[in-house]
Amino acid sequence: MKKVAFLALLLGSNLVLSSSVVAGDATAGAQKAAQCAACHGKDGNSVNSDWPKLAGQNEKYLVKQIKDFRLGAKEAGKGRTGAQMAALWGNVSEEDAADISAFFAAQQTQLGGVDEEFLALGKRLYFQGDAERGVPACAACHGATGQGLNAAGYPSVSGQFPEYAAKQLKAFASGTRNNDDNAVMRDIAVRMSDKQIEAVANFMLGLH
Repeated sequence: MKKVAFLALLLGSNLVLSSSVVAGDATAGAQKAAQCAACHGKDGNSVNSDWPKLAGQNEKYLVKQIKDFRLGAKEAGKGRTGAQMAALWGNVSEEDAADISAFFAAQQTQLGGVDEEFLALGKRLYFQGDAERGVPACAACHGATGQGLNAAGYPSVSGQFPEYAAKQLKAFASGTRNNDDNAVMRDIAVRMSDKQIEAVANFMLGLH
């Protein structure tokens, strides 16, 4: 219980520590985002679970991911890795990152149905967490409807592919993805079982 309380405190502190991001121009971003369409879809609703849906994602989170891919392309072991993304964003400007992020943030996410097999466990984990494992409720940061919190840089998880969401949670758990502030997601994901990860990832697909 103490661990859960500490994490809640830490998560809340990001509201103060998170740096401000200059708002982008969604209209300008529409044209700039054309380079993303092949994988993520014209409006950010990817049809392939290998590539995440960007539609409706919080602008501040998207800007951070673009910058992290840019950093990862320039400095080994830093930011976020990914050959395709690193090649695309290696030299992206601050303005372009903001505009593209604003465009996708303004789009509507396409939701999916929740597999009944995962509904009960996924719902319980999302809204209540697992005190025995030291896993806080996902809703504490990502909100009751999965929209996240843009001001703090917490991403929307509503409607995201379960395959992609589970892959990211497992990457945080293993440490292969480490661009989360204060290691918050790594600390949480490493405490989750594979069954829990699969359940909550599936539950978020239909969350709205």
